[in-house]
Amino acid sequence: MSLQHSWLGRGAIARLLWPLSLLFGAIAGVRRLLYRRGVLRTERVGVPVVVVGNVVAGGAGKTPATMAIVQHWQAAGLAVGVISRGYGRATDDCREVLPTSDPRDVGDEPALIRHATGAPVFVARKRVEAARALLAAHPQTRVIVSDDGLQHLALGRDIEICVFDNRGIGNGWLLPAGPLREHWPRPCDLVLHSGDQPAFAGYRAQRTLANHACSHDGTLTPLAELKGRRLVAVAAIARPDAFFDMLRAQGLELARCIALPDHDDFSGWQPADHADATLLCTEKDAVKLWRHDPRALAVPLRFTPEAAFFAALDAKLSSRDGHQVA
Repeated sequence: MSLQHSWLGRGAIARLLWPLSLLFGAIAGVRRLLYRRGVLRTERVGVPVVVVGNVVAGGAGKTPATMAIVQHWQAAGLAVGVISRGYGRATDDCREVLPTSDPRDVGDEPALIRHATGAPVFVARKRVEAARALLAAHPQTRVIVSDDGLQHLALGRDIEICVFDNRGIGNGWLLPAGPLREHWPRPCDLVLHSGDQPAFAGYRAQRTLANHACSHDGTLTPLAELKGRRLVAVAAIARPDAFFDMLRAQGLELARCIALPDHDDFSGWQPADHADATLLCTEKDAVKLWRHDPRALAVPLRFTPEAAFFAALDAKLSSRDGHQVA
């Protein structure tokens, strides 16, 4: 049984790890107290900051939610910037994510956000540093969205969005006995469920695959045209089986599914091993895989929050920013 599977219940593994979760909770509680008392400082950057994150370990949809929010505000004419730690990158400095950036240097998720939205994206270990660098380079920015960072208390924020998938809060225990990074419920402005079985109240988002795949040069291929081919699917995301299941739901028969560790850089990928198949991957993986195997086709994820979520988000931003969102 994997550790993540044990987080769904309170079985023997979870109970064995429960004492460690008490220590984890105590350390996290002391840290929050130090910020509340001002011993550790929270910094603000001069424009509203919206943090999109989760309280559970593993992917719950925060990066797709970030992109959906950015694109929503871009459509309304709002200048939006994005900051991230750039998890898994080989570098440790503060830098802008450019169209030519190597995902190994900036992180796969920031590279995907930049590719999908065109918004300015900065990465830094300290998100305050990333936000200040972004505003210096793009002073017209009116709002900053932080991809992840609910627990990064050094960054002042105006709106917090907690994203959940079908796991909900799992067994309700803190790491490592359960999936929680902090106790739930905890105060936040909006709750967004990316799964189809919400465990508690909040807004909902629909997750579906696009009806096409995209090549490295932008050529689109309808998924219907892939039926009958020998298909190999690969995913280096937190929950690869979810991607494979969504492909099958589109009527595609997968000859092989390759699940790699989340954020894998595909450095060991051998294109010749799959020369006789059409290779399908996620958009997040494509920004890395295309460097090794340009034949791969990326199948985009369509992440669509309900209209009521955007209405509530716009209202909260307007109350902080003092300007009505169009």
